[in-house]
Amino acid sequence: MPVHPLRLARATAEAELVSALAALPDTLGLEREFSPEALAEAEAAAEKTPLPKTDRTGIPFLTIDPEGSTDLDQALALERGAEGLVVHYAIADLPAFVTPGGAIDRTARERGVTIYAADGRIPLHPVAISEHAASLLPNEVRGAFVWTFRLDARGEVVETSLERARVRSRRQLSYEQADAELAAGAGESIETLRLLLELGELRLALEAERGGASLSTPEILVAHDGERYTLERRALHAIERANAQLSLMTGMAAAQIMLDGGVGILRTMPPADEESVEHFRRQTRALGRPWLAERAYGDYLRELDGEQPRDLAILHAASALFRGASYTAFDGTEPEESIQAAIAAPYTHVTAPLRRLVDRFSLLVCEALVRGERPPAWVLEALPELSGIMGRAASAAGRLDRLTLDLVEAAVLTPRVGEEFDAVVVRANGSGARIQLADPDVEAEFAGDVEPGESLRVRLTRADVATGTLEFTRA
Repeated sequence: MPVHPLRLARATAEAELVSALAALPDTLGLEREFSPEALAEAEAAAEKTPLPKTDRTGIPFLTIDPEGSTDLDQALALERGAEGLVVHYAIADLPAFVTPGGAIDRTARERGVTIYAADGRIPLHPVAISEHAASLLPNEVRGAFVWTFRLDARGEVVETSLERARVRSRRQLSYEQADAELAAGAGESIETLRLLLELGELRLALEAERGGASLSTPEILVAHDGERYTLERRALHAIERANAQLSLMTGMAAAQIMLDGGVGILRTMPPADEESVEHFRRQTRALGRPWLAERAYGDYLRELDGEQPRDLAILHAASALFRGASYTAFDGTEPEESIQAAIAAPYTHVTAPLRRLVDRFSLLVCEALVRGERPPAWVLEALPELSGIMGRAASAAGRLDRLTLDLVEAAVLTPRVGEEFDAVVVRANGSGARIQLADPDVEAEFAGDVEPGESLRVRLTRADVATGTLEFTRA
């Protein structure tokens, strides 16, 4: 389960900031509550939805997620095979709980994704399903889409199978618990965890060969020490990165099933445009770790040290290059653009149906094609609509994240009004400019007459927590 990139320590937060953050979802028109019809439908589905006949409860699945997670989309189990790893990957059977055209379906199409606000998440589906009946909670028998991959010694997938089956997760681990078992070299799940790390390394090596560069965005941590806020970026745990590679591998396999079957919906993304590349290069210079022209983008990212604050800031800034991603539906004719540029391969989303609408449809497409059947008509009818739905949802989530970060950065810098900072102009045009501070890692608007790439000394003249506004002048 991906980590949300911003986490606020509410217990230490100042009232003004908490109030401003709490108001953001309403300001953006995000609906927190479900209709009585959707809630009733969810309760009924949770009580009556039958389990699949195929029994895979003997597979020792476990889940690895952030501490406190209850909407568990994925469970995994790994073993060593004759030629390489054998990977079992269970994805929550959310489609079993959703009636096409029903209240839950309609609401999910309006929301698109689970939204993570600073004061809690706004779920895509009612909690009776997403955090209970469909969630792969430990020691509970659940329906799932079970993927089985056979890998060769290099980590390439040589055989893929997919079936709907009942499963039972044996353990729910947090990333911290997984790290502790790995550090101790012992524990109930140590062999699975070691194999998962091995899988991650193999898949990263294959990604580098393809020219890909998947990005694991660092988590942003906000704390208050009684006097001032601090803003830090945390690198993902090694087990998180490995888990992400498993999800990517599954999405690549699903995309190939769709391409071979001639129908589906892909997650596509063009290469970064020149302006974005130059913007990022300036940010790397501002942060003291320049990306030189002769270095390939993926190689540069892989050189960064996730334990160093400067490199973490660069990893966060790199997300600006991963723009233009969309969903491309097709039926009969393979789309002209089928590649997700960041991973340099065809890819689709299938691993988070509890939290992302498109995954429900992608799973049903893949499962039908694997059985040699055409997907249901209602699924095919929905595919062309999903790109717009998911685009609007991503825009809303991105705007919430950006505004949240603006508020937090203003809170961090409020005690430093009047201080001077070193900065680099990362973007400038007729409509204004943006500067990157070297320390702290903050990007902000700047109203002065400047040129892209220019280094300058600036003074913070205003920091408004209520609006998330920062104002700088030349020092």
